Amino acid sequence: MPSRINPSILSADFVNFESEFRTLETADLIHIDVMDNHFVPNLTFGLPMVSRMQQITPKPLDIHLMIDSADRWAPGYAEIGAYSVTFHAEAAEDAVALARTLRSIGSRAGLALKPGTPVEQYLELLPEFDQILIMTVEPGFGGQALIEHTLEKVRATRRKIDAEQLDVWLQVDGGIDESNIERVAEAGADTFVAGSAVFKSSDRAHQISKLRDLANLGFSHSH
Repeated sequence: MPSRINPSILSADFVNFESEFRTLETADLIHIDVMDNHFVPNLTFGLPMVSRMQQITPKPLDIHLMIDSADRWAPGYAEIGAYSVTFHAEAAEDAVALARTLRSIGSRAGLALKPGTPVEQYLELLPEFDQILIMTVEPGFGGQALIEHTLEKVRATRRKIDAEQLDVWLQVDGGIDESNIERVAEAGADTFVAGSAVFKSSDRAHQISKLRDLANLGFSHSH
């Protein structure tokens, strides 16, 4: 299975999104971090800005909502045509109902878990989602180092997906770069959010391909 590389625009030049998006043509999706300064201690952008991003890039958008009241706000992102909308389990009153709403509108539904949130209670719910996002850093800021113990959650989730042959993407976000992506893929991840690891490169297309090749290598070792 080919690995997906979704560059996070948290590391982009916020004043020049249109030109930044053009450097990401080899990406699978573009990862958009929406933060409200409540659920996480940082503020990025909201629905009007993301709606405009949807208009200026042909790439599918992978929305990651790091916001309170996900049940209230998440459907709006599906309604503007986002390919995938991921919300946090910790911020949703009824994660399954919300996922069903997102799917009914036409988006893929994703569930995100903070590093300290156990995955076990959500494994039985996996068929309700198209993607599960295991945060490998505390959400809120880019440029952090990967938290090693989160890979145990990745392994547990991969075992469940494989055992039940589920069509669920297993995404990781936080501290992913060329030094660790191979072993994170070996743990079972197939979809990778990379921010500074992509944007620091002068040849982003080459860097995305390099990350994808390393991930594919790691994933092949695990299967």
